[in-house]
Amino acid sequence: MARQAKTPELIVRVEKSGNRFNAWDTNGVKRTSEITTGCRKKAFNGDYLLGRFTGTTGKTYWRKIEGEMPSVSTSNDLVEVPIDHAEILNFIHNSYSLKPRGLMMSELKWKYLIRSGVRGKNIMMTGPAGCGKTMAAKALVNSLDRPDFYFNLGATQDPRATLIGNVHFEKKSGTYFSESVFVKAIQTPNAVILLDELSRAHPDAWNILMTVLDYGQRYLRLDEQDGQATVKVADGVTFVATANIGNEYTSTRVMDKALMDRFTIVEMDVLTEDEEYELLTYMFPHVNNDTLQSVAKIASLTRKESKSETARIGSGISTRTTVELCGLLYDGFGLQEASEVSIYPQYDDAGGVDSERTFVKQIVQKFCDDGSSDDLFNEEEVHEATAA
Repeated sequence: MARQAKTPELIVRVEKSGNRFNAWDTNGVKRTSEITTGCRKKAFNGDYLLGRFTGTTGKTYWRKIEGEMPSVSTSNDLVEVPIDHAEILNFIHNSYSLKPRGLMMSELKWKYLIRSGVRGKNIMMTGPAGCGKTMAAKALVNSLDRPDFYFNLGATQDPRATLIGNVHFEKKSGTYFSESVFVKAIQTPNAVILLDELSRAHPDAWNILMTVLDYGQRYLRLDEQDGQATVKVADGVTFVATANIGNEYTSTRVMDKALMDRFTIVEMDVLTEDEEYELLTYMFPHVNNDTLQSVAKIASLTRKESKSETARIGSGISTRTTVELCGLLYDGFGLQEASEVSIYPQYDDAGGVDSERTFVKQIVQKFCDDGSSDDLFNEEEVHEATAA
């Protein structure tokens, strides 16, 4: 008997906006944040539609489907930006419904983020690693529904090539200048340009961005081009950067104060235990609730310890790590096994029983069922780790 084909719950078409691939459903609703970048890019390059399906476990997934979809009205060609003050106020203060449920961010900070974007401010998202800075920045892009460009400056080996362009040579045409995608991006009216991992960027990138980000200048000099042309930043362009700031981030650089002054700072908060549990239950509804509560408690305990005056660990477990750990739980790993591969490698094991790793193991093992770690805590630590 032939297997009956499943009908997709939603159908999307992928369109390119800037250097990003956005997904639109049949009602014109943007679904970009629900689909991985690789999946969207393949759909665009392959010129096919994507359908959303729900598996037997209740988890949704996207895959290629055949057929055609009616034209969808999107704002890629014409970007409508609120101009009237009353319209802007209404948009800002009714924008909380646009926040993705999986982004744990207070209503005040979300509205501040939206307001900064609407007003064309340069925005810097700060906060500890794995707290959702990039997710918040991308959520802003999706909410404003404007042309958008993404640049990972932390992974850029040649900032001049990335931000300005390259000089090439061909036998027939000789030497010529090829401008970068960034040059195109800053000339796109009302574009949102995401500068990810700015604190990891080479100082040359910071120097190039100085005039681009300065509200009184807003230009980029193409000094690799003959005549050193100057490109003006288009009206309405918003720059959104993410940065890890602090001594604990050894791979980051001390950011130039003059560069930081060109941004409005939006600080992401570390989640409380209740917020962490709420997020994990939303993302992993099929994982045992008690286990998810234990993961949230473990994360909370490590974060409190890392901030204490007598801290025995340098940093707490990030939300990115708890999400990865719960993904392992969803795939059938036990809490101990998941911790072994996702948490423990982040902590130094030098010092034996006094090491950071041993201390974190003590916390985790109090939430495992085998009772093998009863002798690892003293009486005070047992109370702390198991208290409701």
